[in-house]
Amino acid sequence: MKSANGRKIILRYLQAHNKDYTRLSKKLSYLLRHGAIKEGLSIKADGFVPVDQLLSKNLHGCTLEDIKKVVETNDKKRFVLRENNGTWEIKATQGHSINEINNLSLKPLDRVDFDIIHGTYYRNWENIKLKGLSCMRRNHIHFSKGLDFTCGLRKSADVYIYIDFEKAKRDGLKFFESENKIILCAGNDKGIIERKYFLKVYSKNGKILNLY
Repeated sequence: MKSANGRKIILRYLQAHNKDYTRLSKKLSYLLRHGAIKEGLSIKADGFVPVDQLLSKNLHGCTLEDIKKVVETNDKKRFVLRENNGTWEIKATQGHSINEINNLSLKPLDRVDFDIIHGTYYRNWENIKLKGLSCMRRNHIHFSKGLDFTCGLRKSADVYIYIDFEKAKRDGLKFFESENKIILCAGNDKGIIERKYFLKVYSKNGKILNLY
């Protein structure tokens, strides 16, 4: 496993050689999370897509080595690359909106020893307070394990919603952990986690926000 310093060295090398790996990473995220079927890619229930399809249909000018470097240097570990019977395949670890992806390597959570936190913004808070957290167009709502800004929580978020895991679990909500340590929940049958499962809500500066 590469150290953080090692990844930075590789990234500087890539930038020096004029490869737009940020753009490639964003393109991969779109294709693997949302656009695979629309773009005519063969995506499996576990989210894997053959790399040769990506290169021939959607990523002209890129190579397998480029994809390997994106996977290796992504600090949030958004992708998994594997060789399967001589064929290279890649998947996104979470964040999908494709309904057919229903066999990801997710670990069910029966108990937790960390805070489950969803990061959002003041501009969204009143709507969330009224309607709850929504999957929107994705298959799951995303959470971090504690205030982890490297995994699941955007640095720009200015509102932190803490979830009452035990209460939600008692009422049948199911939580999972992805391969890259993101906590996921599909919510209720409408894709919602209601306000009654909010344990507490803080602003970025530590102010407690009213739930009602």
